[in-house]
Amino acid sequence: MSTAHRFAPFGTTIFSEMTALANTHQAVNLAQGFPDFDGPSIGKKQAIQAINQGHNQYAPMPGTQTLREAIASWASRITGIDANPDTEITVTAGCTQAIAATILGLINPADEVIIFEPYYDSYRACLAMADAKAVFVTLHPTEDGFAYRPEELANAFSNKTKAILINTPHNPTGVVFTDAQLDEIASLCIKHDAIAIADEVYERLVYPGNTHRSIASLPGMRQRTVVLSSSGKSFSLTGWKVGWSIAPPDLTVGIRSAHQFLTFSVATPLQYGIAELLNHGQEEIDKLLTHYTHTRSLLAEALDELGFGVRQPQGSYFIMAQHRQITEKLGLTSDIELCRWLPINAGVAAIPPSAFYSDPSQGAPFVRFAFCKQTKTIDKAITRLRSALTEPNASK
Repeated sequence: MSTAHRFAPFGTTIFSEMTALANTHQAVNLAQGFPDFDGPSIGKKQAIQAINQGHNQYAPMPGTQTLREAIASWASRITGIDANPDTEITVTAGCTQAIAATILGLINPADEVIIFEPYYDSYRACLAMADAKAVFVTLHPTEDGFAYRPEELANAFSNKTKAILINTPHNPTGVVFTDAQLDEIASLCIKHDAIAIADEVYERLVYPGNTHRSIASLPGMRQRTVVLSSSGKSFSLTGWKVGWSIAPPDLTVGIRSAHQFLTFSVATPLQYGIAELLNHGQEEIDKLLTHYTHTRSLLAEALDELGFGVRQPQGSYFIMAQHRQITEKLGLTSDIELCRWLPINAGVAAIPPSAFYSDPSQGAPFVRFAFCKQTKTIDKAITRLRSALTEPNASK
């Protein structure tokens, strides 16, 4: 094989595979988490203005002053975290690059990093690049969602633990970690002198009855937490790839040491557009959350009606649904088989979550659908699913 050993276990991402399958069969793509509508005009207008004003050369390595100040203001308003834009904020090429820069800049070979599973697939690849060891803690299915078991979390920590990677609101389960869970994680971080890496890209996509809280806001955690986020999810501009890290100065030094050799800087005019949205885009977020609350209910109700076991997400824009009743009827056995069947036979694409577990069998009973789409797109997917999965069409 010509692929480096560190990447050999990963192959092509499941997102690429399922999106290619969706394109081949002209399926409604509820697999990859990207909106099928455009982002707010105020951000685009500001980016265009920045281009016309000549902001077209390299941005400073940490990001433009305008954007770093906007991120500091955003963080203070949203999570109560006060950050110095000069020494604690770094602009990255999306949150995915922020994850890579954080792990490569702060984690040494043989260090252990705890990650909750199911996980965003880049976590393991970034740890492989750092030659670090992943230690898994499973979010087990419960009656109304997913949760870790406290004894399993406590047992995952050791004197080799360098960090724990927390994603809340969580992709793909839609769980928003509770205050009690965050307090428990924080206590273990302090006890074992571990860093918390908090992936908070879905921080604004939290549904009624739930509240997002950053672990960095807890006592004793600000100085040991790296908060990672991006503009793509909150403002439906995933293609702009503008993210950031917020960390105390000693951790920021490590993050920037890696960032400078990964991308060095991020597209300059887009940074001006994102700054405008962070400062003046609250109305756009409110409208987006209202829309996603509607599409979440629309898709969840239809999936439940069709026989999927739906766990209503508290945040993010994904539904994890059990598929046993469906796959038994179709004569299939796993999430992968179902996700390959759906685009061909139902014209709808989804993601098999087994790709997000160290032991794929734990994810095999589920399938993940994205509802970050126009209402007409969700309606079209529901119509196709009903046609394909309702008797007499659906059979072995």
